[in-house]
Amino acid sequence: MILVSSCLAGVECRYDGSHNVQEKIQQLARENKAVLVCPEVFGGCPTPREPAEIAFGTGEDVLTGKAKVIDRSGKDVTGLFIAGAFKALETAREHHASLIVLKENSPSCGSNMIYDGRFAGNKIPGEGVTAALLRREGFKVISENEFVSGEYDA
Repeated sequence: MILVSSCLAGVECRYDGSHNVQEKIQQLARENKAVLVCPEVFGGCPTPREPAEIAFGTGEDVLTGKAKVIDRSGKDVTGLFIAGAFKALETAREHHASLIVLKENSPSCGSNMIYDGRFAGNKIPGEGVTAALLRREGFKVISENEFVSGEYDA
């Protein structure tokens, strides 16, 4: 079983109430070959919500207390992001996920790139809070771009 970011299967759970559907991933969900997770919703974030970014670090830094997740209005939402990451981890364990496909650039799900915390559209190498936790726990985490390119199969 694979675990995928819900927005990639067409669920409108992004911060702006939209989705990032990828047909290949949506088809897996329809065939019950994928389990959907939205760590931000799992953690208690509403939809829609203020966009959030990791300030002064990466998801690993958030997990070790060296960085925070802040929304555009300046509110610290770190606790919600950490709670959601742990719920995603619990789901991955329950379903014995062999692969996890998460939405690139997200402060939760980014696996290679995240925004730099300045809300200016600048990306930096790094991973989101959920991606960092899942990798720390031994799961294979990739982006939708890597999955859709055919580099990995379900």
